[in-house]
Amino acid sequence: MSSLGELRRVAKSAKGAVEDKAARTKDNKAAYLFLLPWLIGLGLITIIPMVSSLVLSFTDYNLLRAPSFNGLDNWIHMLSDEHLQNSLRVTFTYVFISVPLQLGFALALAVLLNRGLRGLAFYRSIYYLPSLLGTSVAIAVLWRAVFGGEGLVNQVLAVFGINGESWIGSPDTALSTLVVLNVWTFGSPMVIFLAGLRQIPEGYYDAAQVDGAGAWTRFTRITLPLLTPIIFFNLVLQVVHTFQAFTQAFVISGGTGGPLDSTLFYTVYLYKRGFGNFDMGYASALAWLLVLIIAAFTAINFWAAKYWVFYDD
Repeated sequence: MSSLGELRRVAKSAKGAVEDKAARTKDNKAAYLFLLPWLIGLGLITIIPMVSSLVLSFTDYNLLRAPSFNGLDNWIHMLSDEHLQNSLRVTFTYVFISVPLQLGFALALAVLLNRGLRGLAFYRSIYYLPSLLGTSVAIAVLWRAVFGGEGLVNQVLAVFGINGESWIGSPDTALSTLVVLNVWTFGSPMVIFLAGLRQIPEGYYDAAQVDGAGAWTRFTRITLPLLTPIIFFNLVLQVVHTFQAFTQAFVISGGTGGPLDSTLFYTVYLYKRGFGNFDMGYASALAWLLVLIIAAFTAINFWAAKYWVFYDD
C-alpha cells in the first residue's frame, strides 16, 4: 500500500510539473505576442539601419548610384579632415563646459527646492519645462533672436550704455550662447537630483547637526557622498545627450556651423557631409566614429566610478 501511495504522489507531482510548464509556455507566448510590435520596430528602425550604416561606412555612396566598396578609405580620410578635427574640438569644448555647469546648476536648484518650499510641485513643473522645449526648433529660433544683434540681451545692455554685438554672429561668443542654452535645460537632471535628495535619511543630518556640523559640512560630508550614484547617473546621460546635440547649433548657425565654424558640432558636420555633399559613405563612417567616441566616454565614466561613487550598501 505504501508503494502504491508513493507512486500516486509521484504521478501527481509529475502532472503538476507538466501543468506548470504548460502554463509558463502559455504566458511566454502571450508576452512575446505583446512584445512583437516593439521587436519589429527594434529590427526595422534600429538594428537594420545600424548594420546598413556600418556596411556603407566602407563604401563610396552618394545616393545617386549604387554604393561601391572602397575599403578603409573613409576612415583613413578622417585623419586628414581638418573640418572633422575642428568639429571634434568644438564638440569636446561644448561637452566639457556645458555638462558640469548644467549638473552643478541643477544640483544647486534641487537642494534649494528640497528645503520644503510651498508649491513645490508647481516649481518642479516650471523648472522642468525647459528640458522639454530646449531641443525644439522654436526655442532655437527664439535663442537666435535673443542673442542677435538687436536681441533682448543687447537691449538690456543698451540700458546701461553698452553697445553689444551679435552674440551668435561672433566666433568668440557663438559657442557660449549654445552652452547657456544647454545649461538652461537643467530640468531633467534637477528632477532626478531632487528624487535622490528625498531618499537621504533625515537622521544623518540631525546627528551631524547635534555634533556641530554646519550647512556646508553637512552638504559635503553627507549629501554629496550619498548622492554620488545619482550624480553618476546624470553625468552618463548628459554626456551621451550632449555629444548628440544638433538642433540648437543647426538652427542658430543657419545650418552652416558658423561663424567661422565656431558652432560646427560633430553632428552638424555629419549632416553637411551626408545631406549637403551627398557623401553618405563618409557620413556613415562619421556616425560610427561618434558611436565609438560616446562608448569610450561611457566606459571611462564607468571605470572611474569606482573611485568616487559611494553606494550605501
